[in-house]
Amino acid sequence: MFDDRSSAAPDSPADVSTALRNTGYLPDEGIATAAFLAASMGRPLLCEGEPGTGKTALAHALSSAYGVELIRLQCHEGIDAAQALYEWDFPRQLLHLRTLEATADEGIDTARAEASLYTSRFLLARPLLRALWQVPCVLLVDEIDRADDEFEAFLLEVLSDYTVSIPEFGTVQARRPPFVLLTSNRTREVHDALKRRCLYHWLEHPDLGREVAILRSRVPGLEERLAEQVAGAVRRMRSMELLKPPGVAESIDWANALLALGRAELDTATAAHTLGAVLKYREDVQRVHAAGGVSGFDT
Repeated sequence: MFDDRSSAAPDSPADVSTALRNTGYLPDEGIATAAFLAASMGRPLLCEGEPGTGKTALAHALSSAYGVELIRLQCHEGIDAAQALYEWDFPRQLLHLRTLEATADEGIDTARAEASLYTSRFLLARPLLRALWQVPCVLLVDEIDRADDEFEAFLLEVLSDYTVSIPEFGTVQARRPPFVLLTSNRTREVHDALKRRCLYHWLEHPDLGREVAILRSRVPGLEERLAEQVAGAVRRMRSMELLKPPGVAESIDWANALLALGRAELDTATAAHTLGAVLKYREDVQRVHAAGGVSGFDT
């Protein structure tokens, strides 16, 4: 699925883990196994979990690890098939017709003119169609839970056989399935029909040891002591039932902020002054202070 079965294709979950680690993404065994099975079986992988657990980053890491293009479809409320699949470039089609009219000596052959309008030259391929054409690739369908039921049903139809029919153009079918990663923050339940089509993996926030390793991998120059303090403080915040518990991205931002300030350790005063790097709501900042403030983040 990642390539045309060359030597770069993964042979085991351990191969996937090694390839991801080489990009700076540190997976646990569950993530590596899920990605390997999705690649081997030609099945989409649906990753659910809290924001900031590394779902979208996994798609970027797979793309980088296997040297294939990442094609991203960002879902949102009201997204429709045209935005995801294709549109015709009407302005260029109209210009083409006017050119034909201007250069035709004995009038336009209507049938030939119409046929010339509906070619790949005037077809604007959106992410789903691009993924069918450009395999091998990684297709990221990000935040599928934000789309409505109709779009989810349409997506299920496309993923069932990786084929789309364009009335004026013909049928487009992928040579073989792209690697498809769907993410969901579970703002609503994804329908059972789509889940049955996919392999499934729930991503948890990393444990303390893995988060420390992630921080040291992604933040050059970060010492072990400071990485442990940041990871420990963020883990305590996640237990406070915040509006937006900090994810790994916020941990990395916080570590970078502390290094930018020249700090070698996380003390109480510095933690209080830099909470904006890790918390994004005023209510969350207040809740952290009400829970004992940031006194103890320097332990």
